[in-house]
Formats: sequence, structure tokens, C-alpha cells
Amino acid sequence: MTEPEFSATGVRIERAHRNLTRAGQVRIQDGRLRLLTSYGREIDSAPVDSVRAGKLWFAARDRARATVNGNRYVLTLGGPEGAGEVGSTTGEAEVNRFLEVVRSAHGSTVKH
Repeated sequence: MTEPEFSATGVRIERAHRNLTRAGQVRIQDGRLRLLTSYGREIDSAPVDSVRAGKLWFAARDRARATVNGNRYVLTLGGPEGAGEVGSTTGEAEVNRFLEVVRSAHGSTVKH
């Protein structure tokens, strides 16, 4: 069985209401989740099976939360063209795909 992989660019990554990057990257490769700046510098990383992820019930559909090494991040997926728009399905699809990859790494359902 091949390892699940995920890659998204143009991701806004926030921690504690502070914007870390507006065009970052989220990568899941070789069983590891990595949050990167737009320049490729690592913000945080951890084995994907230790990452907790879910949807934010009070935010736009293009946002997800991820807890990596005890740090809570808000990820706005879908790139700048649809980011934050109420009708944006691109971001929502990216969030669902991200959660599915994390879920499959855990071998169970991800808590929302």
C-alpha cells in the first residue's frame, strides 16, 4: 500500500491569530506533515499520525485547524484566488482532501 500524500501551495498559515505566511505550503510526504513558508523554510513538522486536524465550525469552509507538536495552526487552503470567499468550493475541496489524508494516516476518523 502506498503512503498517502498531499501538497498544497498558496496556503495562509496562522498561529495564535498571527499570520505566519500568506503563501505557504502544506506537504504530507513519507509519513510526515510539513508546514513551509513561501520560501520553503520549515515552520513546523511532525509525523502525520501524531497530527490532529479538523474543520473550524465557526470559520469559512476553506479553513482547517491542525495541531502539530502541540502548536495550533489555522490553514486557509485553496490559494489566493478563492481564499475566504463564501462560495469558494476550491478551498473546501482542498480542506476535505487534507483531512482525508490525515484521517487515512490515523486509520480512523478525524475529529471535527
